[in-house]
Amino acid sequence: MKGLRRRQVVHQVTDARPSLSADIGKRERSYFIKMGIRLICLVLAFTVPAPMPVRLLLFAGAIFLPYVAVIGANAPPRGVPHAPDVEDSGQNQIPRHRREIGS
Repeated sequence: MKGLRRRQVVHQVTDARPSLSADIGKRERSYFIKMGIRLICLVLAFTVPAPMPVRLLLFAGAIFLPYVAVIGANAPPRGVPHAPDVEDSGQNQIPRHRREIGS
């Protein structure tokens, strides 16, 4: 019955996603950078004597960057996609809210 054996699941280190703390840190940095750019746009829109199209562009940046920052911070991580041909190994996973020690 050698032909009826289950295919062995092989996990590779390169398939691992980044840690939760690293993912959160990356999202926070991205959010703060976008909100910093928004603050600069808002300050420049009120203080720089520029033509009206430039000021409108700065106001548009100040209005729409929070939306972009929040959507980017809440987006799912862009890790390695789950391989569809991998079979369940029968092992229980750690619940999502308990993925790291000390969380």
